[in-house]
Amino acid sequence: MQLSWLLIALAVGAAAQSSNVSDSLLWGAYRPNLYFGMRPQVPQSLMTGLVWFGTHDYQSFSKARHACDQGDGLDSYTWTEFDAREGGIQVLKDSLNNVKLTTELIKIPGGQHGGSWAARIKGEPIHADKPSRISTVFYMGLEGLGGLEMETDEDENGLEETVVFAGNTVDLDEFTIRVVDGPDNSVITTGIHAEAFANRAGKTHFAGYRVPPGNIWQAREYILSSVINHAKTAISPYQEPGTTPPDPSFVLQLPDEVFTGSTLYAVQKTFDGPFQFDVYFESASAKQKLSAAAVDRGIEALSASYNQRFDEVFPIPTEYPASDRHALREFSKAITSNLIGGIGYFYGKSIVDKSFSYEWDQEDSGSTPDDDEEQKGAHLTEPRSLLTATPSRSFFPRGFYWDEGFHLLHIGQWDNDLSLAILKDWVNLIDDDGWVAREQILGEEARSKVPSEFQTQVPTYANPPTLTMAVTAFIERLKRSAPGPSSHDLGLDYGMGEQVVMSGSLASTPSVHSRHLEDPELALSYLKSIYKPLKRHYDWFRRTQRGQIKQYARNARSRTEAYRWRGRSQEHVLTSGMDDFPRGPPHAGELHLDLISWMAFFSRTMREIAEFIGETDDAVAFTEIERATLDNIEDLHWNEEQQMYCDANVNEDDESYHVCDRGYLSLFPLLLGLLPADSPHLGSILDVLRDPDHLWSPYGLRSLSVSHPQFGQGENYWKGPIWIQMNFLALRALYTKYAVEDGPQQQRAKEIYDELRRNVVDNVFKEYQRTGYAWEQYDALSGEGRRSHPFTGWTSLVTLILSEKY
Repeated sequence: MQLSWLLIALAVGAAAQSSNVSDSLLWGAYRPNLYFGMRPQVPQSLMTGLVWFGTHDYQSFSKARHACDQGDGLDSYTWTEFDAREGGIQVLKDSLNNVKLTTELIKIPGGQHGGSWAARIKGEPIHADKPSRISTVFYMGLEGLGGLEMETDEDENGLEETVVFAGNTVDLDEFTIRVVDGPDNSVITTGIHAEAFANRAGKTHFAGYRVPPGNIWQAREYILSSVINHAKTAISPYQEPGTTPPDPSFVLQLPDEVFTGSTLYAVQKTFDGPFQFDVYFESASAKQKLSAAAVDRGIEALSASYNQRFDEVFPIPTEYPASDRHALREFSKAITSNLIGGIGYFYGKSIVDKSFSYEWDQEDSGSTPDDDEEQKGAHLTEPRSLLTATPSRSFFPRGFYWDEGFHLLHIGQWDNDLSLAILKDWVNLIDDDGWVAREQILGEEARSKVPSEFQTQVPTYANPPTLTMAVTAFIERLKRSAPGPSSHDLGLDYGMGEQVVMSGSLASTPSVHSRHLEDPELALSYLKSIYKPLKRHYDWFRRTQRGQIKQYARNARSRTEAYRWRGRSQEHVLTSGMDDFPRGPPHAGELHLDLISWMAFFSRTMREIAEFIGETDDAVAFTEIERATLDNIEDLHWNEEQQMYCDANVNEDDESYHVCDRGYLSLFPLLLGLLPADSPHLGSILDVLRDPDHLWSPYGLRSLSVSHPQFGQGENYWKGPIWIQMNFLALRALYTKYAVEDGPQQQRAKEIYDELRRNVVDNVFKEYQRTGYAWEQYDALSGEGRRSHPFTGWTSLVTLILSEKY
């Protein structure tokens, strides 16, 4: 941070002593499946959310907004600025209801229970000449031990004052929630049959519900049901044919009643035109009362701090003309903010079936299902918790192993310690056998977004071990960290990642986001803490995903290092992450190029950690395995005739043969930087990569050659479309290895890198400007965004590509 921020922090340092890193991350917008929702990283605790609908007609109520849904048809919704420790600003454009909603969040440290926070909800018409009549419902619900009560006196006709709630839990201790109107709000008091509803019109309405444990996530249904029940009574006098019904704003209201023992409360406000209201969560131990003026100054300071830091971490390169730089910067900020704003905290049980396997997986030693009768069939596990980024708030609001390693590359550049906290949560999921489920579907809320056929996880199924990329990226950041005195050495260590709110100012400590980079002992302790479970996970891969060599008379320098994905079906290899990419027919003798490449990378990662923490014997062993694996990639997967790397399979005569499909699969030794820069095969791989008749397009590398007979066929998920994370791997390999290391392809690698980088950035940026969204994938022929959106998981890697932070 600049010196001015440092001076502010020094001046108020005493006020920032109370919290630690975990406190700065305790609260967050950790319900990314909602357009806006807050919760702490505490199981069975307080959760809040926002519902809104239009009152310009009755039909809009049936499309009340709450959970992110592509079917809602919002023009866009995006965090324009977001820092997990400080807060952020989100803009949502809803043309159906003619409203642009803005949610502003600031987090205020203090006390011993994670601090306080304030949320400001603002709205304004998208089109000033059209009605914008919006009803908002802010709710809060409590599960587990503790209590929550409405302190404001009830009135059966609604309220005209601030609504106050008091609560307490074991982890949060005592707290207060206040819902406060902003200035100059216009409410609806006139309309059809207004005189009959004069005693309730324009007021704040409320309700309290007794909700069974585990059901707070269904708040929308409780709220809308009570609005409907109230509306039936309110509209009943106007049911005669020919009678004009009342204005919807007078009818679509909460009932203004609270049940004894309520665990869910809702507060409704209805507006006509621009509006604003604040929600203050005040931790009692912080002993600080929040105000609109403090929020004004806090949001302003947050925005200034965020923008300054963003320009330092992810600068827009000067190669782009000045006319494009501002728009590119806003785009890069948005996809970064959405990635971090899409981090969620999940808690609950998952479904596991230890006994399931396909017939071609059943004969393998090391992956035989447990014969214990108690473990046969699908069953619920013990509840687990996970802090994780999510690929898509609308379509994939849960944790994906395959995606998370890519997420953490980006998050780690912005907030090193946040990325380590997420990585640690994933490592903690590794079980005693070394397995971690590839999808983390924890609890009923998460399961509600997943088709039933995909809910069950199988403990012999893997996913690409991308978490290793996050580990190697952290080690690289450690190596690059400039030596010198830390904030602690300088006497500036007030608590990492904290904000200071004093006299309305908001500042960050100099070492925010990077304590593990400044403190070598802390970094060493962290790596030691994850080493054993990662090693157990590595051993699990080598044991359960082992491929067969000698059974099919294959020639290889190593008799052990060969791998295949378990859990494939006839048409899909979901476990590989490249679901429908062409493969040969299922067979116990298959060998998969992408998996052996990942295992070489995994071995290299384990060697790097072992060397860093002083496990020298292990480091030697990992080095030998890495070398053997690289040798076997050449021996088992290179096809001289095709001049490409291929999968291997077994024919009816039990003879091994290559299955060669030009696409992402055939690039894997390059994508993971496994090929030496002077490899005689590098030229052939670059030929395929750069050929417009195969993978090259003006928008990025296609997943399958355009000349392949299956290109664009079937569900066409990985049979042509452009995926940004795979383009990122190619660009990273070119930038960090093949364009800088001496070799016959060095100059060509530089040229390909420059052109490919521009193609990828320009297309994702163009589609974002055209549609308002980043997309899951991009069309192989037109470059248009396809499938789920917003998809600011690994598509947000464009920020790293743009700023060349590999």
